[in-house]
Amino acid sequence: MVGLFERLDRGRPPPTEEVAKQPGRDSPSIEKLLDWLVNHWTKPTISAREIYTYGPNSIRNKKTTLNLAQILVEQGWLVPMETRQYNIHEWKIVRRTIFISGAAGAAQVR
Repeated sequence: MVGLFERLDRGRPPPTEEVAKQPGRDSPSIEKLLDWLVNHWTKPTISAREIYTYGPNSIRNKKTTLNLAQILVEQGWLVPMETRQYNIHEWKIVRRTIFISGAAGAAQVR
């Protein structure tokens, strides 16, 4: 005897596995966030809430913000800070000078 769920599954296509798109190390989202942090955010620290409230529109999502911040931590742009609550994420921004060599010589970017 065939059960109810087996009968319902007959006409249904097989399930597809959706791979969650996580931003890669060279994704434009990381570059947008880093540019915004270095050039527009004037405070020495930033929290996840501040990023997804005031940050670039394309990353105003808690999960995306935390993923991108973790990548920036691994790259050395953000340093995690200890907070009073376990569910608050806050980082110190490492501001460093980058030298880019171009056709006109070396240009200093801050």
